[in-house]
Amino acid sequence: MTSLHSPFYGEDFYCEIPRSFRHLSFYIFDRDVFRRDSSIGKVAVKKEDLQKYHGKDTWFQLQPVSADSEVQGKVHLELRLSEVITDSGVINHKLATRVLECQGLPIVNGQCDPYAAVSLLGPSRSDAKKTKVKRKTNNPQFEEVFYFEVTRPLSYTKRQFDVEEEDVDKLTLRVDLWNASNLKFGDEFLGGVRVPLRVLGQAGVHDAWYFLQPRENGGKSVKVEELGSLRLNIVYTEDHVFPSEHYTPLRDLLLHSADVGPVSASTAHILGEVCREKQEAAIPLVRLFLHYGKIVPFISAIAHAEINRTQDPNTIFRGNSLTSKCIDETMKLAGMHYLQVTLKPIIDEICTEHKPCEIDPIKLKESENLDTNRENLRHYVDHIFSVITTSGVRCPTVMCDIFFSLRESAATRFQVDPDVRFTAVSSFIFLRFFAPAILSPNLFHLRPHHPDPATSRTLTLISKTIQTLGSLAKSRSANFKESYMAAFYDYFNEKKYADAVKNFLDLISTSGKWDQKSIETPIMLKEGFMIKRAQGRNRFGMKNFKKRWFRLTNHEFTYHKTKGEGPLCSIPIENILAVERLEEESFRMKNMFQVIQPERALYIQANNCVEARDWIDILTKVSQCNRKRLSTYHPSAYLNGHWLCCKMSADTEPGCTPCTGGLPANIQLDIDGDRETERIYSLFSAYMTKLIKMQEACGSKSVYDGPEQEEYSSFVIDDPQETYKTLKLIVSAVQTLEQQHTKYKRDKFKKTKIGSQEHPIGDKSFQCYIRQQSENSTYSI
Repeated sequence: MTSLHSPFYGEDFYCEIPRSFRHLSFYIFDRDVFRRDSSIGKVAVKKEDLQKYHGKDTWFQLQPVSADSEVQGKVHLELRLSEVITDSGVINHKLATRVLECQGLPIVNGQCDPYAAVSLLGPSRSDAKKTKVKRKTNNPQFEEVFYFEVTRPLSYTKRQFDVEEEDVDKLTLRVDLWNASNLKFGDEFLGGVRVPLRVLGQAGVHDAWYFLQPRENGGKSVKVEELGSLRLNIVYTEDHVFPSEHYTPLRDLLLHSADVGPVSASTAHILGEVCREKQEAAIPLVRLFLHYGKIVPFISAIAHAEINRTQDPNTIFRGNSLTSKCIDETMKLAGMHYLQVTLKPIIDEICTEHKPCEIDPIKLKESENLDTNRENLRHYVDHIFSVITTSGVRCPTVMCDIFFSLRESAATRFQVDPDVRFTAVSSFIFLRFFAPAILSPNLFHLRPHHPDPATSRTLTLISKTIQTLGSLAKSRSANFKESYMAAFYDYFNEKKYADAVKNFLDLISTSGKWDQKSIETPIMLKEGFMIKRAQGRNRFGMKNFKKRWFRLTNHEFTYHKTKGEGPLCSIPIENILAVERLEEESFRMKNMFQVIQPERALYIQANNCVEARDWIDILTKVSQCNRKRLSTYHPSAYLNGHWLCCKMSADTEPGCTPCTGGLPANIQLDIDGDRETERIYSLFSAYMTKLIKMQEACGSKSVYDGPEQEEYSSFVIDDPQETYKTLKLIVSAVQTLEQQHTKYKRDKFKKTKIGSQEHPIGDKSFQCYIRQQSENSTYSI
């Protein structure tokens, strides 16, 4: 943000954080005209305080950022109070302090050469000692012992005396960790702890791990009120995942959601009904269904139900329904690589070139020319439009299968609207996928940071235009409130743009599943002249090359003597086992590729290398789900009784080279199914009152046939009896898991030892440690 004292960001970030963290910190920076960043302040929320702010809009006062406040790591100390008899026979008490080790110290300027400074502080004393420096480690092993006298004799004439408890209680041991620096500014503070000697108790021994703390009054001398404040909405979830068998009842209920009739009575749909935000339910549901390969039937079922409830084809998927949120989440997960290979190069180009593209006359700078800016913007829009509409072969299979289902359901529901088969798909791929990625490339990992204001404005104008081009609206220029955008859009009011969008939407909504071909209308995907080598059905016939018209639909690949005539040969898509390049040495011809079938291979020469790549990509795309696809192939032809590549003589010899596949069609995702089921359990548990309310709504609907009661009107309940049955099973599964969690927490609490390596003593856990030691002492007595 620039030139703003009160910037509004409005951005969401979802990230995984390590279980052992101590603070969740947010830093505010100021970027100067030289693009250098300087820190303004920070907000650091302690782990134990996160639940206090969970899901709430909260203003946090910014705190100063200083090296002394940036602390991490822990230290292991052992304290022992012992008696020492002097030469004169007097008994003194000495404190033996052993500094054993540290873990996780911060690395400062690329190095960590730590040492510990140990001091005993009291009303009238300050003894200090140091360990040796440990070089090049942030997990130093010190194993050094320091001795401090902590009591003096009550009378030098008495041979025995009691320890003066009040003196010991007033003493504090301070251990500070420092980085030994070669710089003139001195050593850097890494963190410290203060240990009151009252922890020694009756036993006189204390052995514990401590979290390192910031230095008191170590911040900058600035009034915090001058730094400002930051409004955050933090949603923090911490899941304890059990072994897989614990989740079987709930997981089975969820995974069978697509088979429940009606789908509104399914477990997954009910989760969407009870959650405050549909997004809460969509994230774990999509990840779970993707993990188990059930995402397409589930989204197909809930999309079909939503379309059937829609009265106007122009309002399909306009709201933030469970369907739209689940499709959004699926595209984010499965389509991230697709976005990278499609948009990243051109987005990088736009962000690097900084060409002026402002077309609003009011915002135009004096040095800029409106016509030049329009031409710059049109060039960018044309480039992005082209890379999108030619990227269909790279669209992940799972997205294509979902789009196919949307298209078929919408076309069946609104048969009088010929364009609904396109708009049902474009409302997602353009409106919710490509347009947002262009608008905010940093949120889709296309850029590391927010674009500068001028580039951000350019991306906004491009996003608006692409979104309108993809919508296939009847009167596109009327979609713009701004007259300058309507005028600019006239550049694109040509039939070729609409045709390109429709061809693209047709391709990405073509399913690769052959059991659906019977209900799918053939779609022409690509056609054109190429040269093919005769397939040689007569084994001894002449094998020559002839120019033919090739035509590819989602059902078959055919060639014809000329355009418009009947096919000379038809290859069903399910018979294509691989599509690969053919080595030039085979026939001394460039740009050749082969379409491999069960009995033979069809050798084809494209007009140029670009055409060859396009044909290979699109043929691979439509055949990638074939059950008998090959894993190996022969990169050269079979001529004169042997394969030119491997010299094997049998024409049925398995391939000698792995197939390329060519497309990252099915993206492998790192998903833990049990963790997602645990997250869903947590949501059901949090919204248990709504589950009970929904059960009451089912009873009300079953008994009363009249108007729906207002308190139940928010629930979608198509079949009260089926919904009630599912709700009963959900409540039972959730209550069983609740009992297991209660037992786990109880057992964990019993086993937790404050001061251990796993649970170091922090600023808030010190009193818990004293109380725990007191209880243990009482128990031992």
